[in-house]
Amino acid sequence: MNIQEYFTRIGYNETHKDADLQTLTVIFQHHIQAIPFENLSMHCGETIELDLQSTYNKIVRKKRGGWCLESNHLLFWALQELGYDVCILGGNSYNPAERAYTAQINHILLKVVIKGNPYIVDAGFGGAYQAWQPLMLVSGKDQPQIPGIFRFREDNGTWYFEKVKRKHYIPQQSVSPTDTPELGNIRKIYTFTLEPRRIDDFQELNTYLQVSPDNILQKKSICSLQTTKGLYALVGWTFSEVKYNYMEDVDLVQITTLTDEEVEKTLKDIFNIVLENKLVPVNVRGLPPNLVDTI
Repeated sequence: MNIQEYFTRIGYNETHKDADLQTLTVIFQHHIQAIPFENLSMHCGETIELDLQSTYNKIVRKKRGGWCLESNHLLFWALQELGYDVCILGGNSYNPAERAYTAQINHILLKVVIKGNPYIVDAGFGGAYQAWQPLMLVSGKDQPQIPGIFRFREDNGTWYFEKVKRKHYIPQQSVSPTDTPELGNIRKIYTFTLEPRRIDDFQELNTYLQVSPDNILQKKSICSLQTTKGLYALVGWTFSEVKYNYMEDVDLVQITTLTDEEVEKTLKDIFNIVLENKLVPVNVRGLPPNLVDTI
């Protein structure tokens, strides 16, 4: 493994003299715009190994993406290589269907300290709730970014991460813009504490997510990638293209249903992914059809 090969993978060719916030922000944005959030391995009959060399080979050399355990682990390694003060944290994601946070930790995120100031860096959430810049770890402060307004709330050592939702304009639908006012305009994303973790702490989770039929990663084949204006998302056979702030406080969401052949072509043309094994797309009915509502 070497950092220059990682830089080539994410298309980063700028100088990086200092482990400062500006460099972190640029590397982070290159990472999320080059490395898709995806769980396709489990829908191709492949086993996801949670060790750094396997993750590096998959994402950097085979030009694949990964889920949070892989993408953030790779970013953790890269930031360490560059001299950043970085540690791994564990999160409990919010399940909108159950209106509750998961009882067990099921997410990995990073904390980076720069000149004494802590930031949360998370390249592994995907979809419409992926932040585009490092976020200051400050309770109650609105932090506007292109994807929307993010904020943290802290209560007795537990941190809550959330985003202010925008309406969606979907041209295919007669009623627009659409929203779900009964759920409010705040999307809860996950909770976490500042207890440092090691990657080995997530080995059991890595296995569980690949064998448990109940989690959403089993029920949906997912691939999403941030763009300079929004995001692309492929869930099962449903391809969505999102343009942020298409109108005031409204995101444009264009949805297309693909055939099996078009799924493979879209993965190659849009996400730059060529799979070694046959993908069996999955999108269990009864759940939201697109990643904007799912993740």
